Amino acid sequence: MILLRRTVGRRAGVLDFPRRALVRPLSTPTVPQDAAGAASDLRATPAQTSEAWLYIDSVFPVRLGSWDLRHYVGIFREDNLIAKLKTILSSIDTHGFKVLSIEPHLKDGGVFVRFRYNGLENAETLDAIENVLRDTASRQGGVPSWTGFSRGDVWLVKGQPWREDMRRYASPIVSVTFEGPDIPEEHLYKIFRPCGRIQDLRNPTPVPAGSLRSSTIVFPHLRSATIARNIIHGLRLPSSNPNGPVTRLRILYEQPIKAHAIRDWIASHPRFVLPVIVFLLGTLTYTIFDPVRAFMVEGKVMDWFDYREFKLYKWIRQNTVERFAIFSSRNGDDASAVENVWKERKDAEDAVNKYLNEVPTSIAFVYGPQGSGKDRLLARVTKATQRNFLVIDCTPLIKASSDAAAVSALADQTGYWPVFTFTNSINTMIDMASVGLIGQKAGLSTSLTDQVKQILEVVGSALKRVTTSHRDAFERRLKELRMEEDRKAQEARRRERIMNGTWHDPRLDCVAGNGVMSELGVGDENLDADTSEDLSRMVILPGDQLVEKEKGGSDRRQRSAEEVEALNSLPVVIIKNFASKGGRDDLLGVLAQWAATLAENQVAHVIVISDNRENAKTLARALPSKPLNTIALHDADAASVLAFVQQKLNDSGADLTFTAEQVSLLERLGGRASDLENLIHKVRSGQKVEEAVEDIISSGVGELRKNAFGDDVEDAKNLLWSREQAWLILKRLSEKEEIPYHDVLLEFPFKGDETAIRSMEHSELITVTTENGRPSMIRPGKPVYKYVFERVVRDPIFQATQDISFNEKQIASAESIVRACEEELLTLKQLGTDPNHWLESLGASSTRSAYLFKKMQAAEVKVEALEKKNAALKKVLSKGG
Repeated sequence: MILLRRTVGRRAGVLDFPRRALVRPLSTPTVPQDAAGAASDLRATPAQTSEAWLYIDSVFPVRLGSWDLRHYVGIFREDNLIAKLKTILSSIDTHGFKVLSIEPHLKDGGVFVRFRYNGLENAETLDAIENVLRDTASRQGGVPSWTGFSRGDVWLVKGQPWREDMRRYASPIVSVTFEGPDIPEEHLYKIFRPCGRIQDLRNPTPVPAGSLRSSTIVFPHLRSATIARNIIHGLRLPSSNPNGPVTRLRILYEQPIKAHAIRDWIASHPRFVLPVIVFLLGTLTYTIFDPVRAFMVEGKVMDWFDYREFKLYKWIRQNTVERFAIFSSRNGDDASAVENVWKERKDAEDAVNKYLNEVPTSIAFVYGPQGSGKDRLLARVTKATQRNFLVIDCTPLIKASSDAAAVSALADQTGYWPVFTFTNSINTMIDMASVGLIGQKAGLSTSLTDQVKQILEVVGSALKRVTTSHRDAFERRLKELRMEEDRKAQEARRRERIMNGTWHDPRLDCVAGNGVMSELGVGDENLDADTSEDLSRMVILPGDQLVEKEKGGSDRRQRSAEEVEALNSLPVVIIKNFASKGGRDDLLGVLAQWAATLAENQVAHVIVISDNRENAKTLARALPSKPLNTIALHDADAASVLAFVQQKLNDSGADLTFTAEQVSLLERLGGRASDLENLIHKVRSGQKVEEAVEDIISSGVGELRKNAFGDDVEDAKNLLWSREQAWLILKRLSEKEEIPYHDVLLEFPFKGDETAIRSMEHSELITVTTENGRPSMIRPGKPVYKYVFERVVRDPIFQATQDISFNEKQIASAESIVRACEEELLTLKQLGTDPNHWLESLGASSTRSAYLFKKMQAAEVKVEALEKKNAALKKVLSKGG
């Protein structure tokens, strides 16, 4: 079949050009110029040999790109396929055929075979070798192929093989460049047609001077293009003029319609493309994702996805678990009883309820020390009001290890979904690349605050939809109620008219008979009362005023109900653990601004919970025109503490009666709920009250030493206050329950520096009370700290070390005063007496000198006294403890 196709092609005149021009041996015997006659005799001898190339196609897969994995299949089967090909070639000895080398060309899927044969440039010899190879390959099952199905063929290379490995992958379009005069279209067709059917052949186009002209040939099949590329590249064609120049053909693949034109244009025009991408991404987000996210947040707030709110779940739980939960109701009663014991929380609870029952104009800021029951208070309020609540806990946001983790934590708490945290990292890389391309950022990446703002904006929109949904549902219920009331009133009037004999149904006249009475639709009924009632609705009579008044009262009641429902429809946003301990002040600022916007626009009631009063400053900056609704939670008094502990112990089955000594020990713990819970846990574990209180105070001592003074000198450097400042406050608070704020602030070692006091307050070592909006008194961070401070101060070794350090600081300060006085006195001595005053002792320099001497003497006395104290304290240290 192969031979027949070759013969048909020749008969059609496809290859009717000189064979000598097409086939040129790559190497011929070297003959000296002075032996031309001898060379002529050598050509005549049959023992002379020449070399040529064959190309065998479709042995390997044609690689279409770097992504083409079939290439590795060809590499894996290369040895096997080459071995089969060697077997076929070794069985041929026509015209002294001998294989010199086999060189795979994996990229184009073929193999180049370099061979030697007897004779010179003889077209008949090469044709015979080619035909024999095809026949032999056909008899042995065809040319080996990586697919297992033979579809390749053997081709004689007419040009020069070019085994390049560049990223120029095969294409059905080849570009033929002419190194010399142009080749006519008909001639090109004859040369390339044996490789396969040609779909299109385009003439050369005008090119700039000095550039080579080229034609484009389009094959319908990729195989034909690869064959043409490898057997015709480098072919030299003589000109039609015998003395004309020779044209060399250079063949390259050309990608169809520039496959990467769009990609290349995008890469070369980033100034236009990047803004368009940003716009499209933003449009996609706002049109598709943001509505979905708002819906998910609305479902989170309204508990659409909480299975515990499903009626089926409630019915199953009520009829299964709760039937066997014998103590479930009792536990609820006990919790309520414990809360009733804590009377100090009642005022705060009333304040929160009052805030929720008013139109929101500001933020409710609930603060109190840890263990004061803030979360439990709000849990009771939310359970009682039956409102929709959205709780945002700041702790996961502040402690997040990365911006993506913080965004994910906020999205989880608000129900914001879907969220793509990984895209910001990709956008950051794009921005970095765009700086190198266009000299500026593309604006794709966003900071943490911007991402949080985007999430909170969607959450705010969802909260508005929650309010709208509640109001729509209320209006529907109100409309149904009105219709039901109207129906009942109409039925009552109808029954009353039937009883009075004034009701008439015209439909009965249709079956009552014929005649005038039937046509009129009336009978013997008394219509006076009915007529007067109808006229009273149509004519303005005094009786109508009463009706209008009743309607007006109903409208007022309706408006009042609508106002109440409008307040109840507002969701409640609770922001817990609002504190800047983690260093994310910018994040808290965004939350505060968002909370202020919700309150000002009356979108929701906002309650912010914090452990410290100082954290309200961020909210105050976000809401500068209106004061915060501040609600404080304090520790319980002694009576509430005793009742609380007894109630808790009784609930656990421990019926204890406290002695007077034990009551005094309980009073040492104060009213801090966390310390009381710790005490109750220890008593339940079998400890006595005395042991439990002592254990709590002892653990507080170790905790205080670490938090206030640090474990060592290096640890103390990381504190926001000095050891001397902490020691002064602890020492004074161990003597008094509270000390004046400004008195401490003016003393050494503070000297007017409020930062250290604020830092200790943030660390809950102390508590600063206010009066008329200004700091007033300093108290221990929690009640038990008073006794912890006493225990720390009474430790002789620790007291001695801290006093020595404190005294040395004072000595250094006093000595600096002495040196300053000495320097100024020397200056005054050089100035001499005051010439403007007749009495030398009353001159300015003399007065100033007297003042400096007194100040220097006081500092010196202080230095001597402090050094004596340090000497005594060092004796204490020498004794050990």
